[in-house]
Amino acid sequence: MDAFTSELKHYQNTHAIQKILHNAKTIAIVGLSSNVLRASYFVGFYLKRHGYQIIPVNPRESEVLGEKSYDNLSEIPVPVDVVNVFRAPAALPDITEHAVRIQASALWCQFTVVNLQAAKIAEAGGLSVIMDRCIKIEHARYIGRMHWLGFNTSQITSTRSGLQ
Repeated sequence: MDAFTSELKHYQNTHAIQKILHNAKTIAIVGLSSNVLRASYFVGFYLKRHGYQIIPVNPRESEVLGEKSYDNLSEIPVPVDVVNVFRAPAALPDITEHAVRIQASALWCQFTVVNLQAAKIAEAGGLSVIMDRCIKIEHARYIGRMHWLGFNTSQITSTRSGLQ
């Protein structure tokens, strides 16, 4: 295992993931889009449906999923537990500095959103850091709502539909 992979594994700790998911109430989603075909929309919808208060952060949107969208983290008027990022890795250091300023508890970076410099900034500011993991998938994994297609069918049966 190379040094990068080893360091990245540090930001994928299962205990840290579970602690964040169980303690968070408010999640600011940076890059949340109103486009229903975007992963950020699906994740936001899922998190809202599972009881989290979501706060869209996207200067291109005025409202997403019925919630007011903010241009940046500093404009959010309530405390934020998790800053969930759907942006390019190069944008992470600036986003992380804002997350530290608003005293968020955790920085969660979605798949392929990896910037070790930003992780160091977050840790120095007292934030827990998760990188290269999907918050929706991890929630489903640890809360027990994962189906092989990525959603809960709410059906448990040993027979095929219509073959009674």
